[in-house]
Amino acid sequence: MPLPQNPLKSINSYIIKGNRNLIIDTGMNRPECEEALKNALLKLDVDLSNTDFLITHMHADHSGLIGKLSTPQSTVYCTQEDAPYILGTNWDEFWLQEAQYAKKYGFPINALSNAIQKHPGYKYAFKGKLSAKVKFVEDGEVLNYDGFAFQCIKTPGHTKGIVCLYEPNLKLFFSSDHVLKDITPNISAAYENENPLKQYLDSLDKVYNLNVKTVLPGHRRIFYNLQKRIDELKEHHKDRLNEILSLIDPKIPKSPYEIASKMHWDIKYKNWEDFPIAQKWFAHSEAIAHLLYLVELHKAKIATLNDTYCFLKT
Repeated sequence: MPLPQNPLKSINSYIIKGNRNLIIDTGMNRPECEEALKNALLKLDVDLSNTDFLITHMHADHSGLIGKLSTPQSTVYCTQEDAPYILGTNWDEFWLQEAQYAKKYGFPINALSNAIQKHPGYKYAFKGKLSAKVKFVEDGEVLNYDGFAFQCIKTPGHTKGIVCLYEPNLKLFFSSDHVLKDITPNISAAYENENPLKQYLDSLDKVYNLNVKTVLPGHRRIFYNLQKRIDELKEHHKDRLNEILSLIDPKIPKSPYEIASKMHWDIKYKNWEDFPIAQKWFAHSEAIAHLLYLVELHKAKIATLNDTYCFLKT
């Protein structure tokens, strides 16, 4: 489904059609996604009253249409960790916490409100109340649909509660945003006392030895060599950590916002000043995640400067 004016370009939704259907992820709560998915469901003759949903994680591009597609006869599966945001019950509190966290790490105060208002995760999320039943999935739980046995594998990192599905008989791995082929998943820091990059790298190890033939990701192309791609992702983060190490100083504290402005980003804008505010938000939170991991490795330390958390090289 298309994601207009978004660097991700599109979102992949998967439909398991059988005696009872299962839809994996829904797209954003915007007309372009809704039209594309409903047209596909019409062509496939999918009855939504006979359809359940697995939402892999909280981000709006995966969960935003759940309120418009699910019915009172549906079951919506998700993890308990991401449920308050998928279900729209804790959305304002979430963004308030994100804003406070970003401010603490140096995101400009005068840009915070604008950043949130223009953030696609805020604009196109589900807000309301579901009529469907909700069931929290546990790590290792199996969902049986039309002869398929989908094993739920929690892979925290991209979000706290992201879950992938593995079908061992056909060696299918629905990787959501945990492992992508053409782009690297965004690993963002947004919560106190969390180390999302460490969680992410541990989660890559968790799925590394799965017997997988085909990987069905949340974005871009289907691919076929899970281990090779995981090795590439690990190398990418190693390079990212080394880049950030080269940007921090043992004596002069620098904020994550300042560091992010000096990093290389695979985006069409040449200068940091030209980045859309939402992209600055993503870059800032990803820089924090890498800096916190460097602290975990004892290669960096946190210093407070003018009420802002900054970083020094150890």
